Amino acid sequence: MSSSLRFDRGHTDDLMAFLMASPSPYHAVATAAARLEKAGFRQVEETAAWDGTTGGKYVLRGGAIVAWYVPEGAGAHTPFRIAGAHTDSPNLRVKPIPDTGAYGWRQVAVEVYGGTLLNTWLDRDLGLAGRISLRDGTDRLVSIDRPLLRVPQLAVHLDRSANTDGLKLDRQKHMQPIWGLGDVEEGDLIRFVAEEAGVDAEDITGWDLMPHPVEPPAYLGRDRELLAGPRMDNLLSVHAATAALAAVAGQPDSELPYIPVMAAFDHEENGSQSDTGADGPLLGTVLERSVFARGGGYEDRARAFAGTVCLSSDTGHAIHPNYGERHDPTHHPVVNGGPILKVNVNMRYATDGSGRSVFAAACEKAGVPWQTFVSNNAMPCGTTIGPITAARHGIKTVDIGVAILSMHSARELCGADDPYLLANALASFLAG
Repeated sequence: MSSSLRFDRGHTDDLMAFLMASPSPYHAVATAAARLEKAGFRQVEETAAWDGTTGGKYVLRGGAIVAWYVPEGAGAHTPFRIAGAHTDSPNLRVKPIPDTGAYGWRQVAVEVYGGTLLNTWLDRDLGLAGRISLRDGTDRLVSIDRPLLRVPQLAVHLDRSANTDGLKLDRQKHMQPIWGLGDVEEGDLIRFVAEEAGVDAEDITGWDLMPHPVEPPAYLGRDRELLAGPRMDNLLSVHAATAALAAVAGQPDSELPYIPVMAAFDHEENGSQSDTGADGPLLGTVLERSVFARGGGYEDRARAFAGTVCLSSDTGHAIHPNYGERHDPTHHPVVNGGPILKVNVNMRYATDGSGRSVFAAACEKAGVPWQTFVSNNAMPCGTTIGPITAARHGIKTVDIGVAILSMHSARELCGADDPYLLANALASFLAG
């Protein structure tokens, strides 16, 4: 990759469109699948028999997607190269009995999902998106992408200590958004959603709905060198992995020594323990079935997994100008400095020395600069799908990502050049 292509804003523009099209994990995988379809991939059903044909394929399950490309000449024991990510972001989720309210205000009952920064959801124009489940057993995506909800903050006149002692929010009492005036009516929200979706309310038997900020992503700064937007943790990585897999699948098959894979899971923000999370069997099942469909057996599966490497891509912390003491004294990742290698010796990240060399080689081949992130010893370290993937499947895994500010905010901040650099590093890795 030449230096003249390093800072391609076309990729970042496309990321902004991806974020707007993906207000929920279910929308994110549908958006990724549509892009892969354009690149020649086809969906395979988990309930169907799989064949050993070459080409691009993908599986959808809820808010998760696993896609892979089998080149001509791939053997049953050919190893995989996996770009891993997650589709969920910390937010608010609608409760099973959603209609509530008080004092003439109609509200929506929500539960807090993941480790979101609660204050960032205050006084924001929120839409509503997710999926509804119908009586006939089908699901349908729904996105109401206009100002509908708002979590109103208490006026400073009624909380004089908010700016001195800090804002204190009760997750149950203070986070219920308003959406109108009048008496509470049971079933009102779902009747409204049904009308928006063009279905009968009586046909809706389940839902997974969540508010989302409707303000679009935007370039920020004097020279527009920053990007502000929602759900960058971790749709930035999902978008980069999708773009990288599509690009690698367009190369001559003779240049692909591995089977490139993109795996984006749901529920990372609350522990990954679900049938669509990284701690579930989805990835292992897909990889094994791919081996068996190409005529392989257990020995081929073992050989393929032994040679497989996964780059677990998730956002990380850029050095914060106002809180420098919270960071490690000698590791200061900066935005637009290229992707970061995430290291923790207690294996909160799965990176080790040999994994570092794999990542370094991919970045060097792509001409992409990279950095290293380590937590301050006095601060707890977060984690990712990386250690789970390594432990569950016995796959060498390396944790990487893009350095951002405002992680877990309703609106996060990254360097405008880093998404393109990450995508190029992932494409280089997947191509081997």
